[in-house]
Amino acid sequence: MNFDRSSYHKIAIATLAISWALFQLSLASWLILDSIKIRALHLAFALSLLFLTIPFKKIKSKPPGETTLFQPTWRHWGLVVVASLAALYIVIDFNGLSTRMGQLFIRDIIVGMLLIGLLLEATRRSLGPALPVIVLLFSIYVFIAPYMPSILAAKGVSINKYINQTALSYEGIFGIPLGVSATVVYLFVLLGALLDKAGAGHYFTSLAVALLGRYKGGPAKASVVSSGLSGMISGSSIANVVTTGTFTIPLMKRVGYPGEKAAAIEVAASTNGQLMPPIMGAAAFIIAEYVNVPYFDVVRAAAIPAFVSYVALFFLTHLEASKLGIKGLPVDALPRFNEHFKKGVHYLIPIGSLIYELIVLRRSTESAAFHAIIILIAIIIYQEIKKSLQQKKSVKAGLLNALLLTGQGMVQGSKNMIGVALATAAAGIIVGVVGLGLGSMITQIVEVLAMGNVFLLLLITAIASLVLGMGLPTTATYIVMASLTAPVIVQVGGSYGVVIPLIAAHLFCFYFGILADDTPPVGLAAYSAAAIAKSDPIKTGLIGFLYDMRTAIIPFFFIMNSELLLINVTGWWYGMVVFVMALLGALAFTSLLQGWLIVKNEWYEWPFLVMTTILLFHPTSIVMFLPQGLPVKIIGYGTGLLILAGIVFGQKMRGRRQGEPVHL
Repeated sequence: MNFDRSSYHKIAIATLAISWALFQLSLASWLILDSIKIRALHLAFALSLLFLTIPFKKIKSKPPGETTLFQPTWRHWGLVVVASLAALYIVIDFNGLSTRMGQLFIRDIIVGMLLIGLLLEATRRSLGPALPVIVLLFSIYVFIAPYMPSILAAKGVSINKYINQTALSYEGIFGIPLGVSATVVYLFVLLGALLDKAGAGHYFTSLAVALLGRYKGGPAKASVVSSGLSGMISGSSIANVVTTGTFTIPLMKRVGYPGEKAAAIEVAASTNGQLMPPIMGAAAFIIAEYVNVPYFDVVRAAAIPAFVSYVALFFLTHLEASKLGIKGLPVDALPRFNEHFKKGVHYLIPIGSLIYELIVLRRSTESAAFHAIIILIAIIIYQEIKKSLQQKKSVKAGLLNALLLTGQGMVQGSKNMIGVALATAAAGIIVGVVGLGLGSMITQIVEVLAMGNVFLLLLITAIASLVLGMGLPTTATYIVMASLTAPVIVQVGGSYGVVIPLIAAHLFCFYFGILADDTPPVGLAAYSAAAIAKSDPIKTGLIGFLYDMRTAIIPFFFIMNSELLLINVTGWWYGMVVFVMALLGALAFTSLLQGWLIVKNEWYEWPFLVMTTILLFHPTSIVMFLPQGLPVKIIGYGTGLLILAGIVFGQKMRGRRQGEPVHL
């Protein structure tokens, strides 16, 4: 067998990626290491894999017949060695750094600067220039802060203190975000990659189409369900679009959805995939660390907003189909649900195990994810042996194929983790800089801009998250905004008698970081979907953003009504009441956005739909209009339901007069 140079590079990259996967699996099972060693090794793997897979300049076109565009040279291997040593330096000289207590040698400063420089370059290659530029701006500011005018001024720092804080301690690069990436996030990304390689992504999409394809706007509804299921696995909006959109977008266009709307529905569904428990996006695990609560508490808090958002999107696709007169797919063109369900029911076993361990047994996220991965690998082995026997091949051939499939999943999982690991490490520099004294100054500026008004503060935070998130991954956007504004939201709310739970402030930042994925003019998820639909990406992003307004209002409400996060809610029955009322409120708002409920909305119904939305999400908002001593929540919910019932009744009557269908 002849091996050319590219073959050796492929083997080296695959070996490095699989080694990373095995290292992470060992940590989750038997290997015990100090947290600093875990974080340093995690970063070293990410940097090494990045410099071997992504060149300094992206190659725009692929020459005919060439299988590998990027061929690492000795320079790239040199970068791998230098970057790995720089990342591991905090471990190599841990005792010395601890002894020196922040009094660094010249060697320490050089290595620290080298690590920061290589990390920012790696982040630029992986995620684009936005995050490195923001890190540089924060870093420059910390040195020039003493010379800035009044409100913008802060205490300056020395290069010694800057390097120690950001590159050689737990406060910066090696802080909590990278720690979560190294212990929890990798396992869930690996689980998603293995499921995808096993065929679960296509199975979920086909299953959703088989179940819903025949109904009005069926392919769009299938897109919502399949993206929700895929989002539970991948935690990435762009990955969702590419995985499910390649199948659902053409189907939506086939039944009559315009290209922009088909792509926008997929974008909205895929973007919201990061909200779906039990996995959610990588930032959800960091929330648990920042707020210092078990991950299950984050899942529990996010449950009602996530399901309300998804059901509202499902309803939105129905309204679009009603407006456009779109029917479902012919029954004979759809796979049979029962048959298709049986073919892939084994894919549900690892997901069921994960949910059972997280929710029922309350085991750690690392343990639950590890066991789900082991179960999935066993399923892959069974699946491939069965296929091999069906094809009249040997058991050995099936085992080899299962080993190859598992290896490919590990390689893909490691490659998918590069961006997450680098984003958390680079964003950690900003967290470290804020800890050097900029935090109080930024808090003061935000309070001045908000003029002490908590609603204005929330609006500023939302806009800043959307703008910042246009060029950053969700995780990095969340880390930056949570560091800068989450404590301020809680503080300002307390100053005005509004008790805002810390987890609510963090979820607020998380939500708007996610929504940035389809915010024009960047909207990376919108560009991916538009490429599949052959539609205009800006128009797709605008429509997708309009669709996501139903999600954007939810964080404002759960800040003011923490019962939406199941905080201080006792009893499952009351939790169901909160869920149903919030869901009806979201459906009313979706109807307002679409201008349609049963028939076209009239202008005089708009303010009533707004009132319904507010009362069903936040029933105590009616308190200012009531005498003391009355049951405010009951009256609030009751009034909202009465208004909604009146609108539905009025539209039914109007539909009958116009000779239009009067059912949803």
